[in-house]
Amino acid sequence: MRHFLLIPTFLVFCLSVRAQRFVRFISTDGKEYYGDAILPTNTTDAAKSTHAKVIKGDILGDFQITKQTKEIISLLAPLPSERVRTVRCVGLNYVSHINETNQTIPQWPILFYKPWTSLNTPSDPIPVSEGYQTQGDFISKMDYETELVIVMKKKAFNISDDEALDHVLGYTVGHDVSHRGWQIDRGGLPQPQFSMGKGADGWAPWGPAIVSTKEIPDPQTLNIWTKVNGVMEQNSSTANMIFGVKHLVSFFSMGTTLLPEDVIFTGTPSGVNLGKTNPTWLTNGDVVEVGLENVGTCTNVIKYV
Repeated sequence: MRHFLLIPTFLVFCLSVRAQRFVRFISTDGKEYYGDAILPTNTTDAAKSTHAKVIKGDILGDFQITKQTKEIISLLAPLPSERVRTVRCVGLNYVSHINETNQTIPQWPILFYKPWTSLNTPSDPIPVSEGYQTQGDFISKMDYETELVIVMKKKAFNISDDEALDHVLGYTVGHDVSHRGWQIDRGGLPQPQFSMGKGADGWAPWGPAIVSTKEIPDPQTLNIWTKVNGVMEQNSSTANMIFGVKHLVSFFSMGTTLLPEDVIFTGTPSGVNLGKTNPTWLTNGDVVEVGLENVGTCTNVIKYV
C-alpha cells in the first residue's frame, strides 16, 4: 500500500516563490512588467540582464513568478516614484566619510529626507537646473554619494533590532546626488541645508533591482563603490557602516510608522569630492556609476537643463 504526503496548496505556492531580483521594466511590446531578473553568466549585476521571468501579483504581498520570459528593453526604477511614500536618508554613517569631512561621529543615526520626486531610474540623466549651475561667483559643487538602500515590505512601528529584517523586502543601490554649494555654502555650518542640497528632481537614481533578503541574508558584507567617467572614486564595504541595517530600521520606527515601499538610503563611505583637497566637481556630461555587490549598478549622466 502506497502512502502519499499531502501538502496544502498554499504551502506549495509559498515554497515555489523565491524571487531573487525584482525588476520593473519595459519589454518589446511596449508594456511595463515586474519580473525576476535572469542574470547573464558571471555577473550579479541586474543592470546587465536582458530577460526576466514575469511576476504576477504584488511583490509586497501575494505574487507568483511565472515561467513566462520577457525581453528587457529598458529598466525602470524598482518601484514607481509615486508609490514611495517616504525617502529617508542617513548622514555620516561611515567613519571614513566622517574623518574626510572633519565631522564628529554621531551617537545616533542622523536622518534627513528627500522628496519622492527626487527618485530616478538606474539609467536616465540626472537633471541639473539653472539654479544649481555655476552663476557668477557661485560655483556649482555637484557631488556623488553611493549608498545601500533598504526597501520596506510591511509596516514597522517601535520594533526592535531583532525584528527589523522581517519587515524588509530587500536591498538596492542608490545615488544620493548632492550639491555642496547649496547644502553648505548657502546653508552655513553647523546647520547645512540638506533639502536644497540634495532634494532636486531626479537626484536619487536607484535600482537596478530590489534583491530580496533571501538572496542577501546579511547586508553588512557587501562591496560598495562609485566610478566617475570610469575612474574609481569610492570603494568600501557595508561592513564599515556605523549603524547597520537592523538598527536603522528599528531606530527610524521609534514613534514613527515605516510603511511598505518606504526606502532608506543608508549613508556613503569616503571618497566624495567634499573630502578632497582639490575636488573635481561633477559637471555637464559626466557619467556616474554607483554599484553594490550582488545587486548591480546605476549609471547616470549629469545633464544641465
